[in-house]
Amino acid sequence: MPGPAHVAESLWGLLADGSLLASVAVSMRRVCEGYAVSVLVGVPLGILIARSKALEDTVGSLVAGLQALPSICWLPLALLWFGLNDTAILFVVVMGSLVSVTISVQDGVHNLSPGYVRAARTMGVRGLALVHHVLLPASLPSVLTGIKLGWAYAWRALMAGELLFVSVGLGHLLMTGRELGDMAQVLAVMVVIAAIGIFTDRVVFGNLESYVRDRYGLGRA
Repeated sequence: MPGPAHVAESLWGLLADGSLLASVAVSMRRVCEGYAVSVLVGVPLGILIARSKALEDTVGSLVAGLQALPSICWLPLALLWFGLNDTAILFVVVMGSLVSVTISVQDGVHNLSPGYVRAARTMGVRGLALVHHVLLPASLPSVLTGIKLGWAYAWRALMAGELLFVSVGLGHLLMTGRELGDMAQVLAVMVVIAAIGIFTDRVVFGNLESYVRDRYGLGRA
């Protein structure tokens, strides 16, 4: 195991030659694209499944089954469909995070008090207005949990995919360090990955959760 000084030296070397920043930029682009697709599809899909008994018995059961499937299992299928390119890794990221987003939103909407919906319908709220003004605001804690978990799963799926075949990215730097027997580089990249995770959790999702609590009166008394 290399000491902290060797890890810091390796980290500085990766920064100096530009490989670390380039890899971070590529990996962040990939994960953000896949995550955005997962949220845009997963949130409405979760609402539809929760509001439709037919979809819950069919699509909902399928989604629940896919939850137990590791995201890396999608990689062989992605390679057969799309080849060795970014589309394949994007597919793996989407499949890795879409299920968690969908299930969290589904549970949040499904567990809402029926009184909210009955009261809204009494006042003439129907269709998309019901979703926008009642279902989503009332289930926001579960939605936030879902999109937060979705990011974590998307990040893990990305790293798994990049470790196996992608030529540029943080996963590639990890594999390069392993192939060269450079444990300092491996640990340096792991530190960067952990730092990105902490930053995302504390700054991005932390501020988002604080805003939602203040906006909808969900803060602590």
